Amino acid sequence: MLKHNQKLARWGEHLARDFLKAKNYKILETNFRCRLGELDIIAQDKDTICFIEVKTRRTDKFGSPYEAVDRSKQKKMCQVALVYLKNKGWLDKPARFDVVSIAAQEAKIGLIKNAFALDNHHTY
Repeated sequence: MLKHNQKLARWGEHLARDFLKAKNYKILETNFRCRLGELDIIAQDKDTICFIEVKTRRTDKFGSPYEAVDRSKQKKMCQVALVYLKNKGWLDKPARFDVVSIAAQEAKIGLIKNAFALDNHHTY
């Protein structure tokens, strides 16, 4: 049985997929996992591969859901993204990291494109 937070997260990911499709993103994969971690959504926006973190909160009373994507989470996403790109043979494709932020009670959904960049500290 799923806990309430897990149900909220799954609901948020479903909402995020619909939101991204409406913005002409092509969903390539969801919940991609490897030994290093997981990526919520991998999509394509024109010619760019997008690694998307979905953060869903009941409310933004204590800060936006986006603020939960801290340096540690960013590092983990970069590592997993590099594994994905290498496995697909796409290391030469343009890529970016986006965040979908959902505050459920306020019915707010936002997209932050290029939320953070792959830097020299994130290597495969």
